[in-house]
Amino acid sequence: MPRSSARRSVAVCLIGLLTAWYPRAAIANGHGPLFGGATPTLGKGGWQFDQAWMGRIGREANDDEQMLRTMIGFGLTEDFQISGSLPVTLDSTVFMPRGRMMAMMSSTQDVEAMLGWRFQRRDMGPGARLESTLYAGATAPLENYRPDGMKAAPSVYLLAASGYASRVHYLWLSGGYQRYSEREGDRVGDSISYSVVYGFRPSFLQVDYPKPDLRFFVEAVGEHSERGVHHGFEMVTSGGTSLLVGPTALLLYKAYGLEAGVLFPAYQRTNGQPEEKLRFAVNFTYFFWRK
Repeated sequence: MPRSSARRSVAVCLIGLLTAWYPRAAIANGHGPLFGGATPTLGKGGWQFDQAWMGRIGREANDDEQMLRTMIGFGLTEDFQISGSLPVTLDSTVFMPRGRMMAMMSSTQDVEAMLGWRFQRRDMGPGARLESTLYAGATAPLENYRPDGMKAAPSVYLLAASGYASRVHYLWLSGGYQRYSEREGDRVGDSISYSVVYGFRPSFLQVDYPKPDLRFFVEAVGEHSERGVHHGFEMVTSGGTSLLVGPTALLLYKAYGLEAGVLFPAYQRTNGQPEEKLRFAVNFTYFFWRK
């Protein structure tokens, strides 16, 4: 569609401008999976720019949903980071919020701010570590009503992730919880999410900076949402449970990262809402230090 093409062009131009503005790059060595939760945090003084394109493809015509989301993150210390993100909707349907699509970015028309704290790290040998990170965030809507007619309201989000990372293998487990506020008798149901991510880097790809670094992941994401309330009454066609599994890949080169992947539903209970055929995401990352 012409409007969607224009928005994508704006996003590409924004990436180029920001990349040119910040010439001093940080080494891109702290990136995690695409959909699931993970533990890496930015180093002190490090900046990270992400431009994500994410979406759901429905089983029926006109049930697709896609969005651009821009995120900026900053490392306060080695273990604390803050981030903020903004959305641009490309195509919207009547999907009720049943999760976030990406653990680090909301998939609704909300501004989001998030604080990450890596509270535990233990070295396990050369290039290997065990660590745990806690994230706390809040969203504020940019619209008065959701696509399904419910009044939009702020939310809070918590995510805990723990795992093992080395030069060859990666394993992360995470669990998250999101709660929306009530607004004039409307409230989106609470949602619980969890993820399991395994990553692998073959021996011929175990290269050092500044050579390209390619990693492969298998990600499993589960979501459960309670039914929402509309005008004080429980919405029967809301909430649901799903489990999605699929492959992703991450390419890092100097200060740049490119990650893409798809998830396919292994289980869905949608309570009459549109069913997903697949979920996809593409994320461009630029790491930098501002002079």
